[in-house]
Amino acid sequence: MTPKQQGYIYLTLAMTTVGSTVIASKLISAGLPPFTATALRFAVAFPCFMLLMRLTGARLPRLSRHDWIILVIQAAAGSVGYTTLLISGLSMTSAANAGVIIGTLPVVSAGISILLLRERPDRFLLLAIGLAAAGVFSIVLAPGAGGGSLRGDILIFGAVLCEGLFILLNKRLKTEIAPLVQSTLMTAIGFCAAAIPAVFESHAFPAASSAALLSVVYYALVPTIAGFMLWYAGAERVSGAEASLFTAIAPVSAVIFAFLLLGEPVGLHQIAGIGCVLAAVLGLALNGRRRRPA
Repeated sequence: MTPKQQGYIYLTLAMTTVGSTVIASKLISAGLPPFTATALRFAVAFPCFMLLMRLTGARLPRLSRHDWIILVIQAAAGSVGYTTLLISGLSMTSAANAGVIIGTLPVVSAGISILLLRERPDRFLLLAIGLAAAGVFSIVLAPGAGGGSLRGDILIFGAVLCEGLFILLNKRLKTEIAPLVQSTLMTAIGFCAAAIPAVFESHAFPAASSAALLSVVYYALVPTIAGFMLWYAGAERVSGAEASLFTAIAPVSAVIFAFLLLGEPVGLHQIAGIGCVLAAVLGLALNGRRRRPA
């Protein structure tokens, strides 16, 4: 097996774990408050990241005040905001709907760059944004189908916006930070940010909380830790354009898991939505590959 083929396998597994976070969040939403679940996730993940840093010899670079502020905002948005909104939204809407919506992340990130960084979009990016919007509208306009909820769908899209903001803020860092170090910082800062509101949440756990607690541990160890390692193991074996194509696996795996593990019905509106989103993500990635200089 060639290194590139190994990279494809690692990237596929990484994005499959990302898709599984929708199922884990759905189970968590039935038994734990969102900020408490988020704080627990980071409490489990942080020691693991610290151990990885020690094993690899990774070190925290000297950071300016500007970079620390950016990191705190990133953790609040991409770590805490994304997770809590995802869990809150999944308490109201279906995992299949959420899978379609989170698939718009690459396109939403590009759209945020247009609005906030004043980047000039080309016709391929505008087409991708249109397709992604069509995919979301296909499920939002039929909120009652398949256990969906308009309010829940909006919260899921808010989670995507938070993650898009995280990606945008990464471009504002003045110091280059290794991915492992940045992930460790995100878990540490994210825990502090989530623990404060978690204190004020109701902690009268229902019987379903045992499944929720197991899902938190799974979320922390598999998508957060193993997913991170798989993604970077794959990304170092393929080009950036090739790696970006694999982000399309996350929404597909989320919808499949929702059907197989949760028994959720997958309707035509969700199939149409996932088709539009996949076309948007693949088109965006292929356009980026086409524009790469030789």
